[in-house]
Amino acid sequence: MSERSIIHMDLDTFFVSCERLKDSRLVGKPVLIGGTSDRGVVASCSYEARAFGIHSAMPMRMAKQLCPEAIVLRGNAGIYTKFSESVTEVIKEMVPLYEKTSIDEFYIDLTGMDRFFGCHQLATELRQRIIKETGLPISFGLSINKTVSKIATGEAKPNNQIKIDKGTEKPFLSPLSVKKIPMVGEVTYKSLCDLGIKKIKTVQEMPIEMMSRVFGKNGISIWKKANGIDHSPVVQYHERKSISTERTFDKDTTDVRKLESIIVAMTENLIYQLRRGNKLTACVTFKIRYSDFQTYTLQRRIPYSSADHKIIPLVKELYKSLYKRRLLVRLIGVKFSHLVEGGYQIDLFDDNDKIINLYQAMDKMRERYGDRAVIRATGMEAKSISRWNPFTGEPPPLLPNRRR
Repeated sequence: MSERSIIHMDLDTFFVSCERLKDSRLVGKPVLIGGTSDRGVVASCSYEARAFGIHSAMPMRMAKQLCPEAIVLRGNAGIYTKFSESVTEVIKEMVPLYEKTSIDEFYIDLTGMDRFFGCHQLATELRQRIIKETGLPISFGLSINKTVSKIATGEAKPNNQIKIDKGTEKPFLSPLSVKKIPMVGEVTYKSLCDLGIKKIKTVQEMPIEMMSRVFGKNGISIWKKANGIDHSPVVQYHERKSISTERTFDKDTTDVRKLESIIVAMTENLIYQLRRGNKLTACVTFKIRYSDFQTYTLQRRIPYSSADHKIIPLVKELYKSLYKRRLLVRLIGVKFSHLVEGGYQIDLFDDNDKIINLYQAMDKMRERYGDRAVIRATGMEAKSISRWNPFTGEPPPLLPNRRR
């Protein structure tokens, strides 16, 4: 079997780069993108802003104090998504196997391509084509596995490329900070520093048993990554295009309170499934069927989101546009389509850290105690909402019409 050739590609300061393509006056200036209020959060920042100590997820108020002359932009998720799709199209056309892990990050498996093109040459041509066709700066790392390639990309930035030859993984990694290892967050980094471990070289020299004793399973993973060992495959990912939920009533109803309660509960649960699956939706559809079996649907395109406070009011609005009070209702349904991979950070542009923290806290409680551990008061009347996770690859459970 031929030696693996794995590329990690990352669009540099992606949101800022998109804004600079729209407005060249931003080039060379410290730019912050995120919530523009004092309670907002930095979603992305330029290298010029980073020189002041600013980083993503920092409160906007603090970032402005560090760099008062920074240009603060609210951001536009719809535009960034279009740029991301343009890059994806180029990659899809040129390589046999790729995995898109976020709006601006890709893994590409070129194993076996050496016989035809030379993997480094193909990766270079791909990078140049992305820069030429989209105008976006992009960096890549090429090595025998995902971990080394991802770390190499970080070293290549901004707007450059690095190839790590087989057999040189350990010497390449050894002088770097342990913070560069994927999966080493702030808490783990602090624990490692407390033990006097700051460089990857120190981890390489430690016995794996010691890392296992101190950090458990995570310790073994960190040790393997520090030694350039990673057998995880590039997964050809087929996106689930939509998720939906419906409720057929055992008795047709015109009870407005009951209808609204169930609509809120259904929508809230479906949005939680989005966040749990690390997905965002760009199209919301509401469906209603009356007792005479006439069925109507209404849909609305939105900027990519997985936020209750954005989507629930929209679903209620669609319901009010369709609902004719004179008729009994037999069925209602909510559907989210045009799904993409992406965490909630894409919605940071006009939200504040309190909302983000609230969603994270609610989702943690649901993970631990069940989907309906935390629900809106208006949705209390909906007693049985599906607890199926649509993003595990499992088929949905066969449920009879759920009764209230």
